[in-house]
Amino acid sequence: MSEERSGDGGGKEFVRVLEELRNRIITETYPLNSVLPTQRALAEEFGVSRDTVQRVVKALAAEKRIESRQGSGSRVVKTQRIHPAAVPQDTTPRPSTLGPIMTEAFSRPEVGLDVFTLTGESLVTHVRVQDERMRRNSEPAPQRITMRVLVPSGEVDLPFPRAKDDPADPRPAKHVRAIALGSITSLRNILELLRVHKKVAEVDLQIRYTTVVPNFKFYLLNGSEALFGLYRVVDRPIILADGEVLPAMDVEGVGAHLMHYVSDEDPNSPGSFFVDSMQSYFDSLWSVSSDAVRQGPGGGQDRGV
Repeated sequence: MSEERSGDGGGKEFVRVLEELRNRIITETYPLNSVLPTQRALAEEFGVSRDTVQRVVKALAAEKRIESRQGSGSRVVKTQRIHPAAVPQDTTPRPSTLGPIMTEAFSRPEVGLDVFTLTGESLVTHVRVQDERMRRNSEPAPQRITMRVLVPSGEVDLPFPRAKDDPADPRPAKHVRAIALGSITSLRNILELLRVHKKVAEVDLQIRYTTVVPNFKFYLLNGSEALFGLYRVVDRPIILADGEVLPAMDVEGVGAHLMHYVSDEDPNSPGSFFVDSMQSYFDSLWSVSSDAVRQGPGGGQDRGV
């Protein structure tokens, strides 16, 4: 049920590099008509293979953000910037990706984020991208980050992933809970280091476990935006901690387009109705879910996974 894996085993690094390069284009770190660094240079910068960089370049070309020509490199042909002032003028839900919206959110003085997800792995990937962007570019960081994350409790049965040959095999569920625990630990460490290094003045991260197992993930930003996406059930192997490859039915959320809803002054608009409904849904689950943290951020362990 890992959200950042792909069949070739390089999904997590692919997503990390893709989101970072996409963000650099959107924020005009790579301005219009500029040429990206060579694939060799990018592979060395990110510590990934040339194959991963090549796939990222192809993805950016498919998005029509760059054009690649033999002997001329990859040139930026579209820098689509999100302007907060323009958002309320069109609240029609539309497909979007999380990266650019997270970049815009983390450019504001305060970030409020509520998340309901299976493992939190995608969230960690995107927060890490923002952390690296702020550290590398010395760009303005939020003064305050408030984050609430809901994940399924370890006490509930998960429908996926499950072993194809033995649906009762407990190892896939154990594998997922290890991913969730690792994601939560990483998220806490990233945010705490931002505070310790004085990039962000105040960080408030809360994790709770719920008995509800989502078949979707959603993100609520500052009470005014919602991103919603369904998990897809796929037939793919799981690589267990001991290296065993286990044929399984799993769910995947990596790279999926999310429906982006924005609220406005009209409470009856599609965007406002959806954002308000999902906020009420999240708050209701949050109120009956258990605290996950025994000690404060940066120390202690979680219970529930």
